[in-house]
Amino acid sequence: MTWLKNINPTPAFPAYTGPHKVGSVDIEIPTSELENPSDDAPPADLPTVAFRVFYPCRQDSEQNAVRWIPSPQREYIAAYARFLGANSAFAGIFSLFPQLLQYTSIPVHSNADILEPNTESKRWPVMIFSHGLGGSRNAYSHICGSLASHGIVVVAPDHRDGSSPINFIHTPDSKEKTKRVDYKRIDHKPSTDVYNARDNQLRIRLWEMGLIHDALLKIDTRQRLKNVAEDATKSGGKDMLTMFSHLLSVHEPGSISFAGHSFGAATTVQLVKSVYHTSSNAPASYKPLFVPRSNSALKAQITPYNPVILLDLWTLPIQSPATAWLRNKSMPSYDAPSGGSNLLAILSEGFFKWSSNMQETKRVVARPASAPSSQPGPHIFYPIASAHLSQSDFGILFPWATAKVFGAKEPERVLRLNARAVLQVLRNSGIEVANTSVADLEFEGVDASKVISNDDSILSKKDRVRGWINIGDEATGNANNSEAKVGTGPGEAVLQGEAFGQTVEAAQ
Repeated sequence: MTWLKNINPTPAFPAYTGPHKVGSVDIEIPTSELENPSDDAPPADLPTVAFRVFYPCRQDSEQNAVRWIPSPQREYIAAYARFLGANSAFAGIFSLFPQLLQYTSIPVHSNADILEPNTESKRWPVMIFSHGLGGSRNAYSHICGSLASHGIVVVAPDHRDGSSPINFIHTPDSKEKTKRVDYKRIDHKPSTDVYNARDNQLRIRLWEMGLIHDALLKIDTRQRLKNVAEDATKSGGKDMLTMFSHLLSVHEPGSISFAGHSFGAATTVQLVKSVYHTSSNAPASYKPLFVPRSNSALKAQITPYNPVILLDLWTLPIQSPATAWLRNKSMPSYDAPSGGSNLLAILSEGFFKWSSNMQETKRVVARPASAPSSQPGPHIFYPIASAHLSQSDFGILFPWATAKVFGAKEPERVLRLNARAVLQVLRNSGIEVANTSVADLEFEGVDASKVISNDDSILSKKDRVRGWINIGDEATGNANNSEAKVGTGPGEAVLQGEAFGQTVEAAQ
């Protein structure tokens, strides 16, 4: 396939920069084997939940990489083409290279043995990363793999709410061996129908997140679970789930980090607030999307101390009138003296220039008016010359196109800046992760073997890192302001494929 490499400006993803090799396993578990943390009925007929796990693996691992486009590849590529739309400039570029996409691999070791943790607790920290519209369990592989190379087990759900171009659900115990979930085309301008449709998607996403949390608890305690994912058949009959037992930091309250991009960031906000805030005193107008049982493990897990990472938060889905009561509640972090120090919001320059969404993002993570002024606020940054796609794999896969169409530059560096900020927030939250490499820190003339345990500059409010702009927390004190304007936001061509678009409010 030499000719493919000649026409492909990015024949492979760049290597991860952490000290550990990265393994990956594809997991799909029947929902019948999991406990729903809510008493509510499942919001959809979904027989399984699916996710990919990125994790530190043994240094001697040499297993094959994972195809970025999963099987069946033709159906996935066709779905992406439909998703992008005939009028999308990126759709034309995307459709030119179907064979390129078929041979593009994620630089992980498939079904490799997990590395024994070198942390004090002898367990690996865990993060759950929720994808945006047009995303999947693979679409953020580079940021997830980068974090895994620094000693984090990153769980990337495959949401079956109609936000992916296509999903295939494996149901081996049914006459229908696979079930297909197609993309749901929903408008991006606020309306009653749009809010209802996004509420329905969030119900599915939150239910999936609850089941995945239960799956992690069961996996860590070595409870037998059936993995029906297609890739599981390639492990030679080996139960890949048992290797994670007693190695995951998922039981102590506040130990799991929650992250997401765009719609996934909205999912993350809605999850932590829905679980944390008891709705017993809510008005009748509040229609909760997810209510965990008070004695559930998920309710115990989410505390003011969970790190929360929001990449290009898309705020429309969490502005539904049905959940206005929850919207006006502050993030759980502010019920701890550490305040917003474990809250990180990273915008692309495109979303920074979308001022109504940017102001709402700042309001979501803001220190509430009732909090003491000494309490830390959130970390909010954006990298210059970055587009919405820059926080996904698409900026790296198509750097030549994203630069021409969206003006995005240095896609690999943008993701390194994102990873650096995430790692430092975790360190500051008391979570053991590996040191950031000197190369990533961009220190000139410093010995590469020098140990630098903290990357304070990446969270500095003084713009100490090139092209990394601190936005500040001017919205502090406005967390309970229900008058923030929704705004119309970007058009269909942008958020139809979140991973492919950039918005500039001045162009509206």
